[in-house]
Amino acid sequence: MKKQNMDRDWIATAKTLSEALPYLQRFSGAVVVVKFGGNAMGDEDAMAEFARDVVLMRQVGVNPVVVHGGGPMINEMLTKLGIKSEFVRGKRVTDKATVEVVEMILSGLVNKRIVQAINDQGGRAVGISGKDDDLMVCVADDPELGFVGKPVEMNVQVIRDLYNAGIIPVIAPVATGMADNETFNVNGDTAAGAIAGALQADRLLLLTDVSGVKNAAGEVLTQITPEEVRRMIADGVIAGGMIPKTETALMALDLGVRAVTIMDGRTPNACLLELFTDMGAGSQIRSTVPRVKPRGR
Repeated sequence: MKKQNMDRDWIATAKTLSEALPYLQRFSGAVVVVKFGGNAMGDEDAMAEFARDVVLMRQVGVNPVVVHGGGPMINEMLTKLGIKSEFVRGKRVTDKATVEVVEMILSGLVNKRIVQAINDQGGRAVGISGKDDDLMVCVADDPELGFVGKPVEMNVQVIRDLYNAGIIPVIAPVATGMADNETFNVNGDTAAGAIAGALQADRLLLLTDVSGVKNAAGEVLTQITPEEVRRMIADGVIAGGMIPKTETALMALDLGVRAVTIMDGRTPNACLLELFTDMGAGSQIRSTVPRVKPRGR
């Protein structure tokens, strides 16, 4: 009986691989920007699983570009250093002392952990920040927030050079200012959306700690149009932390990204489910909803 179960498992695995073929063909050569963040970043097993998924994507011809956050690590270091955080309308005020800690944690600790995890899984990863080669140039998003940046100029050739060389770029959302050698902290989702738009990426995957965008009944919507997103925001159905994520998705679509998916990064192999299966994962936002295979790519 045990052998029969094992045989069925292997057959199911082979069937899954076979059914993935059209998606593997579809995404060969595609640029997929992945925003990695949330609780998965602090869990070694989850980090290793994410790294395996990214290496597999690269192995089958996808060009993954990883953009990451690191809020919990920043909070921990600020507490250790005795730097108090002030908030305006729920957003952290980032003064010079704080932005130095942000750069240290994001460009150093977090970035290199992700790079090492990918390398440990047999990939080739290089970590950079938005300051490298003036990849991301910002102005202050809101003067009251200090050094919180809004991207106004993108120079993504360095990213293309890396993935064309078979290297997975891992990008910390720290940017340079328009003048005076300023350093800006950029929201990770915002940075990922701006980078995806500048690259004209095929996909932007926003990994979060929630299952996706929910309707008024609390059900996760697997497919949404930009018009529906705007209506749900106006009606208050989309609220709280989901607003900036959906706004990032709309921005990315306006910049030319083909589709954006907001999904739970804690789901095992979430990126692979989204790209290579009919099932998909989370909520996909795209300007044109396909008539056949709604979760197909």
